[in-house]
Amino acid sequence: MAHDAFLADCRARQGFDLIANTWTAVVVWSLRHGPSRPGELRARIGGISAKVLTETLRRLEYNGLVERTSYAGAPPRVEYALTALGRTLLAPIEALGAWAFEHGDAVLEAQDRSAERARPFVPPGRPGD
Repeated sequence: MAHDAFLADCRARQGFDLIANTWTAVVVWSLRHGPSRPGELRARIGGISAKVLTETLRRLEYNGLVERTSYAGAPPRVEYALTALGRTLLAPIEALGAWAFEHGDAVLEAQDRSAERARPFVPPGRPGD
């Protein structure tokens, strides 16, 4: 029986949905060297708000990719680390990053061409002429 790995209800879609979030791959990649506190992650990543980082870490924890460890003390602290399952995403993320590095200019050029074609027509004698 033929198996189509990319049907709407398949496991591949589950994986695509998981990494399709803007910050998922960035946070996973940022945790590749070991546990980190949220402030360290924000500094390493840059451009991510505390709220979005927290939401991303919670989603990763929910999906079994990250584990959260709380430490008692004053002040209490929290660290996040990749699980064994989370580490399995490092190779695909690295491969996608390599693809983006190699083909990023071509993608940007295509976007520019598309934007040029999408410019609205302004009849002669109208504002913007």
